[in-house]
Amino acid sequence: MDGKGVAGNRSRAKLLMVQGTGSSVGKSVLVAGLCRYFARQGIAVAPFKSQNMALNSFITSEGHEMGRAQVVQAEACGLAPHVHMNPVLIKPNSDVGAQVIIHGVPIGNMSAAEYHQYKAKAWEAVQKSFAFLQDRYELIIIEGAGSPAEINLRDHDIVNMGLATRVGAPVLLAGDIDKGGVFASLVGTMELLAPEERALIKGFVINKFRGDRRLLEPGLEMISRRCRVPFVGVVPYFRDLYLPEEDGVAVEEYGRGIGPGGSSGAEKLLIAVIKLPHISNFTDFDPLGQEADVQLDYLHPEEDFSAYDLVILPGSKNTLDDLQQLVQVGCDRRLAAFAAAGGAVAGICGGYQMLGTVIKDPHQVETRLGKIAGLGLLAVETELAPEKVTVQSAGELAADCWPALAGLRVSGYEIHMGRTRLLAAARPLLRVAGSGDEADCHDDGAVNEEGTVWGTYFHGLFDNDDFRRRYLNLLKQSRFGEQAESLPAASFAARKEKGLDALADLLAESLDMPAIKTIIERS
Repeated sequence: MDGKGVAGNRSRAKLLMVQGTGSSVGKSVLVAGLCRYFARQGIAVAPFKSQNMALNSFITSEGHEMGRAQVVQAEACGLAPHVHMNPVLIKPNSDVGAQVIIHGVPIGNMSAAEYHQYKAKAWEAVQKSFAFLQDRYELIIIEGAGSPAEINLRDHDIVNMGLATRVGAPVLLAGDIDKGGVFASLVGTMELLAPEERALIKGFVINKFRGDRRLLEPGLEMISRRCRVPFVGVVPYFRDLYLPEEDGVAVEEYGRGIGPGGSSGAEKLLIAVIKLPHISNFTDFDPLGQEADVQLDYLHPEEDFSAYDLVILPGSKNTLDDLQQLVQVGCDRRLAAFAAAGGAVAGICGGYQMLGTVIKDPHQVETRLGKIAGLGLLAVETELAPEKVTVQSAGELAADCWPALAGLRVSGYEIHMGRTRLLAAARPLLRVAGSGDEADCHDDGAVNEEGTVWGTYFHGLFDNDDFRRRYLNLLKQSRFGEQAESLPAASFAARKEKGLDALADLLAESLDMPAIKTIIERS
């Protein structure tokens, strides 16, 4: 590969696919690191995941919804995220059903059986997107999903070996040694693949290794001989490296002390995110976890949060069901008492809807109940609508109770089925710019008179460095007094870039890049 960049009249793009022995083995991170590595070589590279099942999503500039993992991978390539990088997105909203999104647009809720019947249509979307990328880039790095050894799903597969065999993609198979049983998982996966599928496995990668690699050598040699597949690298466990997680599998492992804030200390803010059963877009809070003066904890609804400075209700893929769960464990009463005592409470998207007086669902978008009482901490009411709002937004802070933030400009993106109306006692949080015409501007969010309880539809609000710093400084002054030391200016975008560069450096050191380049050239 000569790294000449995007050019006309190029032959078909070269391919490399990363699959895993299971979910959460690090496929998304490996693809992101490889994307950054090859982009730094001057190669026009793009990520691709044909079908992504995740509750963390993003809205492109065109208003299309796609998985967050491919957004990070696009950033690693130096590209703006595009829906063709993730043509099929599945967002679970119950134990047996999910919302299906094709080319960034929701087409409805389906059960697993219904979606399998729909797979032929989904494959058409995958083909269109793959061709789009092939025409524009030199290299496509493809991410699989879960495990290719799910033999019950083989006949309908469009994301693992079903995709690899159709497009002729060479595959690196990654296993997570931190989970234990990595050699068995590699061999077991190979045993369950069809002969034509095994032929596409060109290299093994062991991920998240801690310790002395020399102790691995006998196992590497034995498995390589048995499977007739070489190991192309052992990647160390990532330390002090920030990259956003893809979905709720990761948040299940979250508990207390996320990010460098970690343990408690002098003038350290304590922030709790309630771990809703259908939590979505929890990457909204990653910037908080990266602040040295913040301890970010994810708490189950039944856990005590009375000692925290800020409690956040995140987004939800099933807002009404999650609200009922909060009520069942008494979280509603404890939140009310926390707010009455002056504690700060914030709600993002579904969490914002929960903070209001009522959520109505006349179209049965989520439930047949018709309506359900909210937490009553904000004077707003929400009605769920069949049409989803998906848009990038920008505006300025309108809350006069926060003088230090008044008029501050922020940006974010909206993904919601609800329409929220402010009641007479409510104050808007943001004044949102529309098409540029003043008449097209509108209010978003709400804040109480004291400025302690607020909500918004803006995802990515904490990515705004000035907003994050100034709001956290308000919390510090409230807890520690006016003499509290202000947070230093910090760029979250720069932190992400540093993480991607560090990841690319790590892969360059731990993977056999000449061997991987040869695999790509032969694709």
